[in-house]
Amino acid sequence: MNQKLSCLIVDDETDIRELLVMTLDRMGIETYGASGVIEAKALLKQRTYALCLTDMQMPDGTGLDLVNYIGEYHAGLPVAVITAHASADNAVSALKAGAFDYLSKPISLKQLRPVIEFAVKLSTQTNTSTLNTLEMIGDSDPIKSVRAMIAKLARSQAPVYISGESGSGKELAAKLIHQNSSRGDGDFIAVNCGAIPENLMESEFFGYKKGAFTGANQDKEGLFQAANGGTLFLDEVADLPLAMQVKLLRAIQEKKVRMVGGTAEESVDVRIISATHKNLSAMMDAGQFRQDLYYRLNVIQLKMPALRDRRVDIPLLANLLLSKLCTSQNVELPLIDQQAQTYLSTLKFPGNVRELENMLERALALCDGKTIIIEDLLIEGVAGEKPREPALFDSNKTSELNLTDYLEEIEKKAIIQALDKTNNNKTAAAKLLGVTFRTLRYRLAKLGLAKDDEAALEDDIISE
Repeated sequence: MNQKLSCLIVDDETDIRELLVMTLDRMGIETYGASGVIEAKALLKQRTYALCLTDMQMPDGTGLDLVNYIGEYHAGLPVAVITAHASADNAVSALKAGAFDYLSKPISLKQLRPVIEFAVKLSTQTNTSTLNTLEMIGDSDPIKSVRAMIAKLARSQAPVYISGESGSGKELAAKLIHQNSSRGDGDFIAVNCGAIPENLMESEFFGYKKGAFTGANQDKEGLFQAANGGTLFLDEVADLPLAMQVKLLRAIQEKKVRMVGGTAEESVDVRIISATHKNLSAMMDAGQFRQDLYYRLNVIQLKMPALRDRRVDIPLLANLLLSKLCTSQNVELPLIDQQAQTYLSTLKFPGNVRELENMLERALALCDGKTIIIEDLLIEGVAGEKPREPALFDSNKTSELNLTDYLEEIEKKAIIQALDKTNNNKTAAAKLLGVTFRTLRYRLAKLGLAKDDEAALEDDIISE
């Protein structure tokens, strides 16, 4: 038989404690009440609790005092603080101090129940050793720090701001925080804020009622409703216009949204994780991003390292990405030869992990199916870098080939392999090579690989 879970309620207002006791009792949770910080500390020494709910302001101390005490002496116990209505600063301070979540007065049962349920899930999790960070691989110190931070963030409901360059894995980090949290059973909804037209933003985020505008033929829920009980990932949050920033701030603070064309607000339980490659602090100073929203989103920051700062991880990461590509394409996994691995480790990768993945996808299409060699990686220059001379030239052949001939030989090989991979489909081959169909026809004709495209060569020369 499972042991009954218990909760510690700390509040100097008797009616609040009684409301919480009744709610928890209906949920089968045993409750213990304390009227202040000193009494709460005494009760914490007597037994183990699954959750602590504490008021922020009490005669003998604050909720922050209790959060800090629990963090030091009862690590692992989820604490939710109860703040005065619209007291955003207190809520942010509590979350930064390590609180699991917060509730605003007057307390709504619709808001209270999810907080308790998620806290109980956290308390019943045996340990964090089963953290699923399989794809966040690497032995470098920066990535080890990221994995450790993900483990901590998974035990909180606090908003997280993920910074880092494009392609560094910000969305992957957000997914791992969600999957390993008490919200893992809920939906993970990702949205690129820069991809939504400004005039549609409010209806996309909050939904709309039938008849709210032309074309609104039925009610439609928004992103907040879709993510209810789960996580909403706001990618490129810096692209939100100022007018939408105000509405987003209110939704986060009040945990309520109102559909476009609607009159009533509805409670939503959503964890916000945001990310951007831009400098939000600089944008805030320039008046392009609201300060209050910045501090609301940036309760806890996770910085993703650039790939060039974790070069030791490139071989592991390359093999993982290549394995995923082969699985999705249902092809045999080729080896990356030593020279090619060495070359990969010398690149700067301004596009980070995403650039590495794109590079490997091209190489997979162009290799012989068994081994990826350095030439398979050179179809498109990486970061404008030139391959090292020893990798390009064989000292025994340089007297027979000039530079132009040698480069044309490499280009011919790449084109032939692309055509072979696509069953001579020139449109698909051009896509693999990263060029336009017109450019491919031109190169085929110029290199003497397709006589039927000689006319295309002449047409292109005349038109340019």
